[in-house]
Amino acid sequence: MSKKFGLGKGLGALIPEEESSIDDNAVMKIEMNLIKANENQPRKNFDEEKIEQLAESIKEHGVVQPIVLKKEGNTYTIVAGERRWRASKSIGLKEIPAVVMDLTDKQVLEISLIENIQREDLNPIEEAIAYRKLIEEFELTQEELSKRIGKSRTAVTNCLRLLNLDERVQDYLIDGVITEGHGRTLLAILDKDIQYSFAQKIIDESLNVRDTEKLIKSLGKEKKVNKQQQNIYHTDIKDRLENYFGTKVSLVSKKNKGKIEIEYYSEEDLQRILDILELQ
Repeated sequence: MSKKFGLGKGLGALIPEEESSIDDNAVMKIEMNLIKANENQPRKNFDEEKIEQLAESIKEHGVVQPIVLKKEGNTYTIVAGERRWRASKSIGLKEIPAVVMDLTDKQVLEISLIENIQREDLNPIEEAIAYRKLIEEFELTQEELSKRIGKSRTAVTNCLRLLNLDERVQDYLIDGVITEGHGRTLLAILDKDIQYSFAQKIIDESLNVRDTEKLIKSLGKEKKVNKQQQNIYHTDIKDRLENYFGTKVSLVSKKNKGKIEIEYYSEEDLQRILDILELQ
């Protein structure tokens, strides 16, 4: 019986079930010097200690699961398995078992993102940047993205909001010295320098998230809503409506109610919009 190699949940989410496992005939040895890392790999920070541990395991057992590659000219780009490639490279392997697949750039990015999310390999900022990249480059809505990666729409939105933090605070999140919960709490502070000073206080005094919330409130920095900046959810709706009607659309919110305003610039333009709405 042929040995089956699972391609992981990330690939399984994009590739039909009957193709999600392959026999050993599809696995080939690829020269290490022909392989390059994926520039769009969501994860930018690799734990060197874990890479060393993986390298020791590969020394003893070999590369158990093949990496996944996309062929580009005479070279190959890593789709999944960069840690295995790095570990193998560190111990001087000349070849590595791999599966070469014909994938679009969108599939490559989605697979890289899903693989890392499901293995909890991304820090919150890497995850948010990857979400934004999928939304912007491949015109996905947050709803479509949430279904694709198996997370709630709220979780996606909250993660994206972290990109509004001061870059120095984002670096603290990347390094793991403050948590995602700390980051969301700090979003209540609109001034970036004050955000940063509070982040330093969190680190210096080892404050948990609840302590941080109390501190912000005690200093009069309660959560605020920036009246001039729509939240990500409303921005997404606004963009979709403007694309649909081909004109400027405004969303005006007041507490739990609001209105949608669609602009037109002539009687003909009004009729065009009415035709889209199938109104006479």
